[in-house]
Amino acid sequence: MTYPDDETGQVLAEMQAAGIDLDKPHSVVFFQLFEEKSQAQAMVNHLAEHAPNMQVALVPDELPNVWDVNCTLVMQPSYDAIVAQEAEFEQLAAKFKGYNDGWGIEA
Repeated sequence: MTYPDDETGQVLAEMQAAGIDLDKPHSVVFFQLFEEKSQAQAMVNHLAEHAPNMQVALVPDELPNVWDVNCTLVMQPSYDAIVAQEAEFEQLAAKFKGYNDGWGIEA
């Protein structure tokens, strides 16, 4: 399969080349970053109320004074689905003064 020539397309192409079957569902983690723990916690609380089946973890980042909210969804990692989900998380994280910082597959 060919993917668009952007970061998401390149990551999917690399996964496919590594032998990951992208035609089946995987646990896909979307990363949101925040400068304040209270902002990150507010997003976690929002997701607990509005997406109770989503796995969400609040963890300190490697960088000081940065907090990660890792949101895991089981989904087929198609290009369109990844791009759409990242856009949703970008809008949601912005409401809590954070931003989306990419995604990955738990392999």
